[in-house]
Amino acid sequence: MSDTNTIGKHWPPFLLDILDFAELSRTQDAEVKDAQAAVEGLLLDQFVTSSGLQAIKRREQMLGIQADPQTESLAFRKKRVLNRYRTKPPFTLHYLQQQLDALVGPGMTVVSVDVRSFVLTVTANIENANVFREVIHTIETIKPANLIYQQNTSIKGTIGLEERISRRDVAWNYKLDGSWKLGEKPFASLGPEVVVT
Repeated sequence: MSDTNTIGKHWPPFLLDILDFAELSRTQDAEVKDAQAAVEGLLLDQFVTSSGLQAIKRREQMLGIQADPQTESLAFRKKRVLNRYRTKPPFTLHYLQQQLDALVGPGMTVVSVDVRSFVLTVTANIENANVFREVIHTIETIKPANLIYQQNTSIKGTIGLEERISRRDVAWNYKLDGSWKLGEKPFASLGPEVVVT
């Protein structure tokens, strides 16, 4: 028997020549590998970014999040849990912008406050409904009670403008001298439209 086994290499070599001890060494090796994998998994589960699915589910239950595994990826669920943990500091405009950039992506949201009217405006270009709901939750959690939240939607794209000037002659068919009959002709007749420039 070879002594490449983790447990068997610590035993006297003559024991590995016995079939029972060789089999015992092989099964204990598998148990030790499983235990090491469980310890490593437990260590990885201590941090949200390296957590497995079960650890994320446990954190979501603690935070009261109802996840939808059909439409939400594990990466998004991790990002949402991190976002919920980060919404505890006091409100600043810079902090909210930083949170939304981390959640949605840089440049996808613009945060502004009208201090006279106490209106917090967030202009966003979000196509994913799950991300949009998380943005609303983040804003409602972070913003002070005296601010009113107003959502603006931005559309990604360009708008082309074209300028032209045209004129049209107007001929008035009725005069206010009592000589016209109501409904006989339209009030005014429009001439053809002529493009000036």
